[in-house]
Amino acid sequence: MTTVEFICADCEQSIEVNEEMRETILATGCPVCTSSASEDDFVAEE
Repeated sequence: MTTVEFICADCEQSIEVNEEMRETILATGCPVCTSSASEDDFVAEE
């Protein structure tokens, strides 16, 4: 399963997520501060 790192632009929280979690964050926002998220907030894991 592919994982990516989500980095919130507002609270700067960093979370490793899978594809399902990525879709949820895009729909509902940061799980920590609830600010909206965009594709730019995700970085591929190396």
